Amino acid sequence: MSSFQTSIGTRSSTMIETSCGYLLQELQMIWNEVGEDQFEREKVLLDLEQECVEVYRRKVDAANTSRARLHQELAEAEAEFTHLLLSLGERSFPGRPDRLAGTLKEQLDSITPALQEMRSRKEERMNQFRTVQGQIQKISAEIAGKSECSDSVLDLKVNDNDLSLKKLEEYQIELQRLHNEKNERLQKVEHYTDTVHKLSTILGLDSTNIIGEVHPSLNDLCGISKNISNHVLVKLNSTVDSLEQEKQKRLEKLHLLGKELTNLWNLMDTAYEDRRLFSHVIRLLSVSSAEVSDPGSLTQSILLQTEAEVKRLDQLKASKMKELFFKKQNELKEICNRSHMEIPSRAEMNNIINLINSGEIDHADLLVSMDEQISKAKEEASSRKAIMEKAERWMLARDEERWLEEYSRDENRYSVSRGAHRNLKRAERARITVNKIPALMDSLVEKTRIWEEERNKVFLYDEVPLLAMLEEYNVFRQEREEEKYRQRSLSSQEKKKLQTHVVVQLENSFGPRPSTGSKRISDRSLNGGFTSPMPLNRRISLGIQQFGSNNISSTTQGISFIKEGKKVQRQKMFSRPGYAPNVRDETASVVSTFSGPFSP
Repeated sequence: MSSFQTSIGTRSSTMIETSCGYLLQELQMIWNEVGEDQFEREKVLLDLEQECVEVYRRKVDAANTSRARLHQELAEAEAEFTHLLLSLGERSFPGRPDRLAGTLKEQLDSITPALQEMRSRKEERMNQFRTVQGQIQKISAEIAGKSECSDSVLDLKVNDNDLSLKKLEEYQIELQRLHNEKNERLQKVEHYTDTVHKLSTILGLDSTNIIGEVHPSLNDLCGISKNISNHVLVKLNSTVDSLEQEKQKRLEKLHLLGKELTNLWNLMDTAYEDRRLFSHVIRLLSVSSAEVSDPGSLTQSILLQTEAEVKRLDQLKASKMKELFFKKQNELKEICNRSHMEIPSRAEMNNIINLINSGEIDHADLLVSMDEQISKAKEEASSRKAIMEKAERWMLARDEERWLEEYSRDENRYSVSRGAHRNLKRAERARITVNKIPALMDSLVEKTRIWEEERNKVFLYDEVPLLAMLEEYNVFRQEREEEKYRQRSLSSQEKKKLQTHVVVQLENSFGPRPSTGSKRISDRSLNGGFTSPMPLNRRISLGIQQFGSNNISSTTQGISFIKEGKKVQRQKMFSRPGYAPNVRDETASVVSTFSGPFSP
């Protein structure tokens, strides 16, 4: 005990003793004056002593109670401080004394500031937990699609047994994860809504109503936070899928209508101005569904307009089908005629026309069939092109050969007349062309046989087998050569006989043939000595008159045989390879025709 406390106790006891002694003296004086009994005096003093003891006892009990309370408060403060350290996840606190010393009140006063600091730190930490958990609860509610009130954060119950930074960090990580998930869901919702807007614009639909049917909060005009729950995302996904399917369905339908429209335009040769009205439909024929992005390109009105146009053109097509059929028929005939191919039978064409009139045949199938026939005809005409070129050259050469034969039979071909020199030049060209006929025929036969073997069919030229035509011409050519050879042999024998017969007849008519000198003298004597020899035609006429009527025919026949023999010889000479006649050769040939027994 300190000296200060000792002095206070001594002073108190002194004051008590002083006051009690004075009072006791005053009580003795009173008793003496009154004459109080000694027994009564002893009894009063004993009561006073007991009352004093009771007062002291009460004071001691109160002091013990106060001390116990201080011990309890100190223990509770230490326990609370320890609990706060554990709950906050801290091992020590710098403001707390390591050892408590002094009286109970001093110890309590030393721990109280640290305890208050820990309490404030706990409250701050709990506020952090409330904030983080409140955000977690709010975002979780948004993800779950529950409309939670913002004041629900006040109803949060924070576990004050674990307020460590580690736990707080776990909550913050969870909050960050929820933030990321929320952002991802918002992006998905934004992507879905944008896709719905674009598809609705392409299809001509009201996107506000479509999105509102999914959830009213998704519209920007709603003014509330967007619902990002799984249910909303699934509905948005299904909505986008249904719009994509509708887009694909409309595009496929528009493709079919566009193809029908193009076919009808091509069939009926529709003008460009009429086609331009549906150019946007034609542009979509080669575009996939993912590439269609123009607003209003797949609206229902466009489908209806295109469908109406196809229906109108289809009705118009029925009225023009005969015209189109005849046009394609004429095109097919023209191709066949140019290539000298077989043309479909008239009965078959009449049957098709009857089917068109009765409506029992599909117009599109008919035109497709005609197009296929035209395509096949063009293909076959292309394969026949090389053969046809050689066939045309062969026919031209044959025509030149025919003309050359007629020209060779013309007795006046060497006369001096207008155009004679052109005929001579043409005859030379014709001979060159005719000489090429055998090689041309060999090449034509070879190509024709290769063509027939590749296609396993007969090559027809105007419905006649070309090989048969070539074989027939070859036989005819051989027969003609044999006939020419036989005529040349016969003409040579007849010419010799006729010359001998004519000489004998002339000698009988005019007497023996004089020598050259006597002939000139006799001629001059018969004509007075100054006349020229008798012309050839005059002498022939005189000889014929003396022969008599029975010899006229034989003489004429003999002359014709002579001419024919000379003609055959001349043709043989002209037909030699490399021979080029000129006017002098032709004149010599003419002169040689009249040489013999009829020469002057």
